[in-house]
Amino acid sequence: MSGDGAAGPVTTLRIVAVVVERADGRHLLVRKRGTQSFMQVGGKIEPGEEPLAALLREVEEEVGLQLDPADVESLGRFGAPAANEPDHVVDAYAYRVRLRPDVEIVVRAELEELVWIDPADPVTRYPIAPLSRDLLVAAGH
Repeated sequence: MSGDGAAGPVTTLRIVAVVVERADGRHLLVRKRGTQSFMQVGGKIEPGEEPLAALLREVEEEVGLQLDPADVESLGRFGAPAANEPDHVVDAYAYRVRLRPDVEIVVRAELEELVWIDPADPVTRYPIAPLSRDLLVAAGH
């Protein structure tokens, strides 16, 4: 590394994230314990794991929802600064799921809090992770 004050190497995290949309059009954002930023449900892809399999696992672990792969729509692949890990960026496989009206979501695992935001007006009192802002746009808002 040169002595010109440049930052150290950046680590890339391979993750999945899902835009969860309620019947009333509101989108789910969650916050992990010990962090400030809200983001979509998701997490790191395990070695050898396919992105869709990682998504199904993370959604069940974090909010107790068993998704049918047929109900999952791909939004593409996105890069952004990692919200909670300095000197890290995310390489995210992003998806969307539209919930049926009778589905209840509860925080589990490492999650501490959830909010349902209006994606047409996502300016909230909650800090939103950079990737999450991009995914709101990609989901058509």
